[in-house]
Amino acid sequence: MTGRTTDGRRRKSGLWGPALANLAIGVPAMVPLYLGWWLLTEYLPMDCKSVADLGKPDLANCNYTTLDHAVPVMLFLAMTGSFTLALVLAIDVLLPRSRSRRPAAWLRSAALIPVPFAVYLALALALT
Repeated sequence: MTGRTTDGRRRKSGLWGPALANLAIGVPAMVPLYLGWWLLTEYLPMDCKSVADLGKPDLANCNYTTLDHAVPVMLFLAMTGSFTLALVLAIDVLLPRSRSRRPAAWLRSAALIPVPFAVYLALALALT
């Protein structure tokens, strides 16, 4: 791993490839990121955690629709999150190793994965 190609020329080790690849991973990663954001902002702040709690008079923040959607959202989050983690493993770890490159630059640029979701969320909040 000297940074040279087979014919002796220096290999270009720019960060554009890892950055663009991780930004591209960020587009399908918007789904599990949104589902996690929904769970954190809608489900967790509720006072009730089951349908049996709906009848309690002292609970002010209890929404049946949120309770009804919580389980499918968690299941879909597990499925899409697993897919996203597999995608990150394939692109950021396995692909660079198969091409005899160190995955360090790819793993550092993995911090760019949430950028498309952050832009989406910022635009959505700005437009409301």
